[in-house]
Amino acid sequence: MADDLFKALADPTRRRILDELVERDGQTLFEICTRLIAKHGLGSTRQAISQHLAVLEAAGLVRTRRQGRYKFHDLNTAPLEVIVTRWLEPRTPEDTP
Repeated sequence: MADDLFKALADPTRRRILDELVERDGQTLFEICTRLIAKHGLGSTRQAISQHLAVLEAAGLVRTRRQGRYKFHDLNTAPLEVIVTRWLEPRTPEDTP
C-alpha cells in the first residue's frame, strides 16, 4: 500500500489534482480538467487525467461515487494519515533494534 501511495504522490499532476480536490471535493472529470487548465495551465487530455485519477484511486487517495450519469471524485486522506503516523508515533526502547 505504501508503495502505491508514494508512486501516486510522486507525480506533480496527481498532486495538483489532489490540491483541487482539497479546495472543492466531489468534482467530475470535466470539472477537474477545467480547473487544471484554468489555474495551472495544464493542458492534459481528459483521458490522461482519468488515468491519473485511476492511480490516485488505486492508492486509496481518491474515492469515486456515481450519481445518475455523473461520476464524482472525493479526496480520502486516510492513507496519508497512516503514512504520517507510521514514522511519528513515539517508540519505546524495546522497539529499537
